[in-house]
Amino acid sequence: SGVFQDERTDGQVTTGTPISMLIENVDQRSRDYGEIATQFRPGHANYTYFAKYGIRDYRGGGRASARETAARVAAGAVARKIIDGVTVRAAVVQIGPHAIDRSRFNWDQRHENGFWCPDAETVAVWEEHLEKTRKAGSSTGAVVEVEASGVPAGWGAPIYGKLDAELAAALMSINAAKGVEIGSGFASAAFSGEENADEMRMGNDGPTFLSNHAGGILGGISTGAPVTARVAFKPTSSILTPR
Repeated sequence: SGVFQDERTDGQVTTGTPISMLIENVDQRSRDYGEIATQFRPGHANYTYFAKYGIRDYRGGGRASARETAARVAAGAVARKIIDGVTVRAAVVQIGPHAIDRSRFNWDQRHENGFWCPDAETVAVWEEHLEKTRKAGSSTGAVVEVEASGVPAGWGAPIYGKLDAELAAALMSINAAKGVEIGSGFASAAFSGEENADEMRMGNDGPTFLSNHAGGILGGISTGAPVTARVAFKPTSSILTPR
């Protein structure tokens, strides 16, 4: 719903009504959760959901399931079309303790491997790490980096509706997210004032920045530089090792 054939362009256009999408969960197996019907999984939202609502459906994670993110992916495909001119892309930059080499960062490389990794030489390291983790019946965490280029200066607000605050809230709302940083993030705490300052030069269309430690946002408002963020995800709590 919400889209219709446009005879003028021979394509689809929005009608003004809500755009609705449906993803059928066809791979559910309730019996897989029988053993935890009377137990809470450590590190999982099982307990907090029960504490809030007084009842829980043990046949899966419900809203705490990673499957919930599929809806965000679908909605994101629509959002990409709305913010025309802005390019949003992401890459996995760390799995477990193994981070990529930033000097080899190549966005195009993401499409050459199954890990969405921008560093070709790190792929083999991740493969070995994940194979060991799988054989141990355990799980591992990861860090995802996001960049939005083409964002004009002036998006956001000084106090309420800060661009970085809303971006951080959106990323933290993804299941298993435990940390968000904008630009250089936590690393900037170790910088000097000189190192942290993104120096400016006058360009044809306004200032250009020689660095982007601020992640494209100052005072809650976009600077015109790429908006960058990283989000850290904890290891999944559904593991084979008894806890």
